[in-house]
Amino acid sequence: MDEEQGKDSATPTEAPTARTAAPTAAHGPPKPAAGVPDARSEEAIADAFARIENDVRDGRNDLGRLGFWRVLARIKPDRQLSEEWADAAGRIDRTVFERRVRLRVPIWVGNLALSAGIALGAAGVVVARRSGNDLFAGAGLIAAAGAWSVSVHDLAHWAVGGGVGIRFTTYFFRPGQFPPRPGIKTDYATYLRTDPAARASMHAAGAIATKLAPVVALAFAPTSRAPAWASWLVLALAIGQIGTDVAFSVKTGDWSKVFRERAIARERSARERSTVAR
Repeated sequence: MDEEQGKDSATPTEAPTARTAAPTAAHGPPKPAAGVPDARSEEAIADAFARIENDVRDGRNDLGRLGFWRVLARIKPDRQLSEEWADAAGRIDRTVFERRVRLRVPIWVGNLALSAGIALGAAGVVVARRSGNDLFAGAGLIAAAGAWSVSVHDLAHWAVGGGVGIRFTTYFFRPGQFPPRPGIKTDYATYLRTDPAARASMHAAGAIATKLAPVVALAFAPTSRAPAWASWLVLALAIGQIGTDVAFSVKTGDWSKVFRERAIARERSARERSTVAR
């Protein structure tokens, strides 16, 4: 359920060198060598984007190795640079994504399929409440929790993202991903133009919706005919999802992106306050 082709936070940082060593209180930030533009300057960023676009046109697809995510890490805290380079970043990201991910469907098709999943979950609740067979009633409650957990995740990303100005290009299945599950791809140009705090809310929406889905199903248990074992299984699903978030999502999934974008929002705010103070 990745919204981005790459992850800034997963890009290894380069070790300091004599020219890029960390600044000290005594000497201040390092200065570039004569004739070499500051890595944070617009000239350096323009050169980097031109090089990366050329490499992508030549068929290179590893954006991490090409330095794409490092360049984005430089421009994201700056509102003006994010706006200026959004289109170039969007072109690069989309080209590589479409080369690497072949199984894609239009947004309206994905939304329709996921809405059908929500309807399937609702049907499960009906079975759980009306069936006179314990097995069927229990299966209905479990099916509701499972169907909603799968279906609401990307729909929440899409709904909240659309509300803050982020567009989406396609639903997809990533090759080799287990278990297979749908993802929704952002239009990275609109993503980059959106305030980082709003981007964080989009990432959080899917994770929160998935965790709430089995809780909502469990809320129907007291008025259903589902036996106790079904409720315990739904509760186990809810706890298991929280566990996987703690173990994995905070490192590489939605929550890692929430933390990343919130940090960028704080950095951007600090920079803008500093500029106003001057």
